[in-house]
Amino acid sequence: MFHTAATASVPSPMPRHYIPHGAGPCFFMDWQPADEWYALKDYLASVQQRLPRVPKAIVVISAHWLEAEFTVLTQAQPQLLFDYYGFPEATYQLTYPAANDLQLTDTIVQRIQGAGLRVNTDAERNYDHGVFIPLLLMFPEAQIPVVQISLRQDLDPAAHIQLGQALASLAEEDVFILGSGMSFHNMRGYGDPHYTAASQQFDQWLTDTLCLPVAERNAALANWQQAPAARLCHPVGAEEHLLPLMVVAGASGQPAQKAFSQLQLKTQISAFEFG
Repeated sequence: MFHTAATASVPSPMPRHYIPHGAGPCFFMDWQPADEWYALKDYLASVQQRLPRVPKAIVVISAHWLEAEFTVLTQAQPQLLFDYYGFPEATYQLTYPAANDLQLTDTIVQRIQGAGLRVNTDAERNYDHGVFIPLLLMFPEAQIPVVQISLRQDLDPAAHIQLGQALASLAEEDVFILGSGMSFHNMRGYGDPHYTAASQQFDQWLTDTLCLPVAERNAALANWQQAPAARLCHPVGAEEHLLPLMVVAGASGQPAQKAFSQLQLKTQISAFEFG
């Protein structure tokens, strides 16, 4: 369970990560070409070793949950929401029996409210594939409590940065904050070499921006639509896969480093880690 009183001796904040979660259950099925997702799979499998210690809890902001207001999952033992379609039957038999942490969910609700943001709770929803697919690789034992928080349907980047700022102190309490999305997410662009250059332009902008001083970085992220090729990479009204990055950036006062980057389906996809 989550106990704030026990964290006074933690020597340094837990890092915050933004990761690409791949295409549906891509890591757990045959793919053509077979090695398309090998490198990203290996990176995700390395994340636990990249952390300074095992976190006490994981807070996931997934691209696959949007609500009118920020919403915290409060079901005690969530099941899996197989929100992908047309994949092999075996991918609907995956399990990830992690428990929620209801003490932590209460803390999160209080901190979001304390930041002046509206917040709801949902005691019925299950973990979507933006949660369980990467966690099956990152923390396969499923022994660490997992709390999920939704995005907001208005897709306001500044509000998502504010959400991250409200969550920032959790990293000092040994909670791992994880943004799960895709740094390029235009369904028409995957597999199309015409989008390669655009994805690389936007990826370079992200890389440069995330190294800026915090105030400058957050201002640039709030206006990400002005970045080179931004709307080719994240079409209007479909930027939900980028917004978990805004939350993670808001939760950190440190610059990010690019931890993984590769052409996936002919588009540049990257992961970023914040101190």
